[in-house]
Amino acid sequence: MYISNIEVKNYKNFRSNIIEFNEGINVIIGHNNAGKSNLLKAMALIFNPSTKKNLTIDDFNKTIPLEELKVQPPSVNISITLTQEEKEDLMGDDLVVLSQWLTKLEEPYEAKIHYEYCLPLKHHEDYERMLSTTTSILEAWEIIDRNFLRLYTYKIYGGKLDNQITVDGEYLKKFDFQFLDAIRDVERDMFSGKNTLLKNVLEFFMDFDIKSNEGLDDDGKRLKIKDEKRKFEEQARNLMDSLNERMAEGKKQILSYSKDIGASFDNAEPNFAGSITDIELYSALKLIVEYQTGIQLPITHNGLGYNNLIFMSLLLAKMQVNASETFLGNNAKVFPMLVIEEPEAHLHPSMQRQLLKFLKQNLRDTKVRQIFVSTHSTHITGALSLDELICLYKADYETQVSYPGKVFGTNEESKKYVQRFLDATKSNMLFAERLILVEGLAEQLLMSIFAEYVGMSLEDNHVAVINVGGKYFDHFLNLFNTNNPAAINRKVVCITDRDPERKDLTIEKGSYKKCYPFEMNIEPSKYEYKINEQGLECPPNIKFYLQDEMKGKTLEYELACYNPTLKELVTDSMSNKEEIKDMMELYKEGKGIDELYSLLSNSKENARIINALKQGYLDWKDDEKKIALIAARYLNSVGKGVNALELAYVLESNLAKRGTEAYKDFMVPDYIKEAIEWVCKN
Repeated sequence: MYISNIEVKNYKNFRSNIIEFNEGINVIIGHNNAGKSNLLKAMALIFNPSTKKNLTIDDFNKTIPLEELKVQPPSVNISITLTQEEKEDLMGDDLVVLSQWLTKLEEPYEAKIHYEYCLPLKHHEDYERMLSTTTSILEAWEIIDRNFLRLYTYKIYGGKLDNQITVDGEYLKKFDFQFLDAIRDVERDMFSGKNTLLKNVLEFFMDFDIKSNEGLDDDGKRLKIKDEKRKFEEQARNLMDSLNERMAEGKKQILSYSKDIGASFDNAEPNFAGSITDIELYSALKLIVEYQTGIQLPITHNGLGYNNLIFMSLLLAKMQVNASETFLGNNAKVFPMLVIEEPEAHLHPSMQRQLLKFLKQNLRDTKVRQIFVSTHSTHITGALSLDELICLYKADYETQVSYPGKVFGTNEESKKYVQRFLDATKSNMLFAERLILVEGLAEQLLMSIFAEYVGMSLEDNHVAVINVGGKYFDHFLNLFNTNNPAAINRKVVCITDRDPERKDLTIEKGSYKKCYPFEMNIEPSKYEYKINEQGLECPPNIKFYLQDEMKGKTLEYELACYNPTLKELVTDSMSNKEEIKDMMELYKEGKGIDELYSLLSNSKENARIINALKQGYLDWKDDEKKIALIAARYLNSVGKGVNALELAYVLESNLAKRGTEAYKDFMVPDYIKEAIEWVCKN
């Protein structure tokens, strides 16, 4: 059996949610306050015996409407469903524990456990009377806290909730819920032999070579372990005799004081005696770090990251102890689960990945039944399969859940593409509250700076910019397409280029090749034309923004079109720098287009540009042609990667001069400005 889902009602940020789980590892992701920790705490209310079961007023979901509060006292309900695993024969201990909680008696079997925290029925009349006149939601919660919360009780039921069958606590103890929370002091919790947890582990693994010897039956193992204990006791007795010899004279001096003070009477006096067992000696053991040089240091001298890893390994060892029926008899656990909150705490990226491999190996070795992890780490999510991820997020102030692995349906091609794409950097799209997806590096580097120029901050609005490496938006939009209930409901902007193209019809099997906007449709008998028209059909939370349909091409082209006199756009890595600056100067002076033509070097590409702009049926004004000429030459002179870095530096430096005479006006292209404004708008 495995925990297949949990239903949470009116607990903390959960109004009413069902979260589905996988058989093995479940990694719960989401932005801050999305409810990751609260989900684990909801599970703990049922499975963790050390979790306080009585709640506070702040544990209730506070979005319950006032009219609903007046009619019915608020209650917290948590239901967990356990389902038979594929190819699992439900026999033995699982069946013994779950038999009374079964709700589905055919395969795959299902069982349910419910936690309910509510006001007993006999107090409902007083409750309704006291809340009947309140007009404020705050006042209602104050009345509940002051007058009724002390009367609330909790129950844990099994099977169908209507039957109200109370769960036997002894059966509930069969679940080994090991919870490692985010705020942990592993040195305090584990690394001394005086600690019960470590002591239990040491006791279990003492004489493990005998306990795991398959050539011995149980009686043979007991006899050999008994013999080892006897040998130790003999050695310990010799040790104690040696200590007593060394203390003989000293003892006389110590005990003389007791005689002088009158502590000896009735022919009796104090003395020293004792023995030590192997179990008692555990308290003297402590974890150390031993280097190849032989140097030993206390574990407390280790970094927090390594100690966290050691702690988790010992915790899994303890779970092995807890599951041993030979060692614990009827007290053995049958359902070990490991729950870790923010495992990335104190771990650098490579150690996070190592931890993930370690946890998965323990699943394969069946040392743990299920693992639940909450994380903010993109390094962890980047190393997981999409099917192992559960995304919690808020939309319209309500907690929602998404399953990235389920949004693709039968589209395995897109799923595989996104899976390969989601490295530590790009998996940030699963955490961000809003997204801008772009084609390439230039847009990725410049988008945040563009936002500053239009008076907005992507960071303040929790917008992440993700470079999808081309026009591959459709693959990723599966994750956010709200027509699919498993998708993440996020505002997503896709910024892409028009990229006009044409195909020469006079060439057999000709292919589309890039062209300029001013070449579009000027020779319809010779060429077939097309432009990028992505984003024609999108759900309301997704929008595409492109350049002008008739005059747009790429980002670099647009930058020059909107800023035809801004020489700062001409960066050091560009070719034809002086030519472009001279053209900008002539345009600024209002010179004719022929003077701009005269600056161009003799080349096949320049001749093509001039020829297209001189076409008589191109319905463009001279000013538009001059701008297009500068933009075309600018585009052809750009080396994208390096230029984007240089341009980002130039524009950022210019921003710092805003309000001074040194500041240069820079116009953000309209399609980018509109995209930023839409994604940042609440």
